[in-house]
Amino acid sequence: MKALLLAGGLGTRLRPLTEHLPKPMALVGNRPWLEHLLLNYREQGVQRFVIAVKHYRELIEGYLGDGSKYGVGIEYAVEKDLLGTAGAIKNAEHLLGDRFIVVNADIIHSVDLASALKFHERHGGAATICLTEVDDPSHYGVVEQLDSGEIVRFVEKPKRDEAPSNLINAGIYILERRALGLIPYGKPASIERETFPLLIANGSGVYGHPIGGYWMDMGTTERYRQLHWDLLDRRFPVSIDGQEMDDKGIWLGNDVRIGQGVLIVPPVMIGDDVTIGDRSIIGPYAVIGNGSRIGGQVRLSNSILWDRCRVRAGAQLNNCIFGSGMQAGPHILHEAVCNRNLEVNRQ
Repeated sequence: MKALLLAGGLGTRLRPLTEHLPKPMALVGNRPWLEHLLLNYREQGVQRFVIAVKHYRELIEGYLGDGSKYGVGIEYAVEKDLLGTAGAIKNAEHLLGDRFIVVNADIIHSVDLASALKFHERHGGAATICLTEVDDPSHYGVVEQLDSGEIVRFVEKPKRDEAPSNLINAGIYILERRALGLIPYGKPASIERETFPLLIANGSGVYGHPIGGYWMDMGTTERYRQLHWDLLDRRFPVSIDGQEMDDKGIWLGNDVRIGQGVLIVPPVMIGDDVTIGDRSIIGPYAVIGNGSRIGGQVRLSNSILWDRCRVRAGAQLNNCIFGSGMQAGPHILHEAVCNRNLEVNRQ
């Protein structure tokens, strides 16, 4: 079975980090999220992928290639124009089989695919929507289901006390090929707002399956920070590169050079080929990307640095996010979000 990863969106809410970068290629723990996603699905038995691309497609194609370095096969479906979620699926139809998985590639999640696939096979409908539970459904589209799991309607942003459930669309679908018959070719269309309601109306069978586990839309810088704090606290169980030091919540990559008198306050993740100058204080909640250089007497906390950043001696950074190749200091920066580089470059 193939998985179609939808990676063609603009990612405007995460700018400036995604100003020149596809949103699914944003680094999560020093590795592009799209790579994490590919590896996770591979571990669950998916061997063939189709990636829907448009903006800065060359960055995705250049990084992942044909998938051979991961032991999988990757094909690409290129959108000439933005087609929305349903339009992007229709555009990739010629690469898909009779049954396939669709994933919004900018949604951070962990899902038990085997459980979802078994549920889909049992109900025999045209579509399964994976669902996640939220505390406050008033900001989302909420589903109303029968006891069988069949979805009878969607309620958009209901008042909290009027919501039929706390379950929302998690952005992961299992579809039969016949579900694509309602999607116009070459025209923008939304699977959430158009296709699924049509499938419900004509009795094709749209079912919802709660997935549990971790789920987050990293669509804002605030959520992007929280994602990393969840990663460091191990609430989000994605693998962390590097060696954890004595189970103390400090992960160090290869060739890390730490100066004299440096204090590392966990949790902290430090990538490969990183230098930290004398008497710096790193953490708590710091992620430092590969090839970065941190000067002496730097105070770095609650901050995320992508690859090849330079922080000059004496700088103080708190709640900052720096894209690849950024330089800072010797300043005091609070809640700065900066990016200027046009690539993700990781060997």
